[in-house]
Amino acid sequence: MACPHKFQEYLTLEQLDFEPTTLIVGTFNPAWPAGNYAQWFYGRTNNNYFWDVLPRLYQADLNLRPGTVASWKQFCADKKIALTDMISSINDADQGVQLHNDKLANYTDAALATTFADFTFTDIVKLLRQHPTIKYVYLTRKPGISLFDDQWMLVENYGIEHGLHVRNLLTPSKYAFY
Repeated sequence: MACPHKFQEYLTLEQLDFEPTTLIVGTFNPAWPAGNYAQWFYGRTNNNYFWDVLPRLYQADLNLRPGTVASWKQFCADKKIALTDMISSINDADQGVQLHNDKLANYTDAALATTFADFTFTDIVKLLRQHPTIKYVYLTRKPGISLFDDQWMLVENYGIEHGLHVRNLLTPSKYAFY
C-alpha cells in the first residue's frame, strides 16, 4: 500500500482562494505512521522553525510556530504564499513493513531516497504554468540528494526560461547543519 502525502489535497494548490506570488516547496510529509502529528505543512513545530522564520522574512514581528493551522493559512493568504511538496506519494512503501514505518517516521529526505524507489512527484512546473502570478519559488532544502536534485532541476530550468526567482533554502529543521 502506497504512503500518500498527509496533505495530498493541498499539493496542487486547488485549495487556494488567492493567486500566489511565492511558492515554497518542501519534500514530503507522510500520511503514516500514526505518530505524524503535523496538522499542516511544516507542522511538526517541536523540531521545525519554519513558522518562526517565515514571518520575519516578511518583516512581520510574529512567531507563528505556536500558532494554529488557521493562523498559518491566513498568513500565507495575506502574503500570497503557496506551499507544496515534491513528493505526493511513495508507491513502494508498505505500512505492514516495520522498516518502512521507521524510515517514514524519521522524516529525513535521505531515509526516503535510500529506502524507497517508486515515487509520484508533484508537477511543480505545471503548478507554475497554472499560476503565472508566482514569481518566487523556494525549495526548503539544499542540494545533495539526487532524488530531489533531479526534480528541482526541472523547476530551476523552467524558472530560468520564464524569469522566475528560484532558490534553494536551508531546511528549517532544528537538525539542519552546514
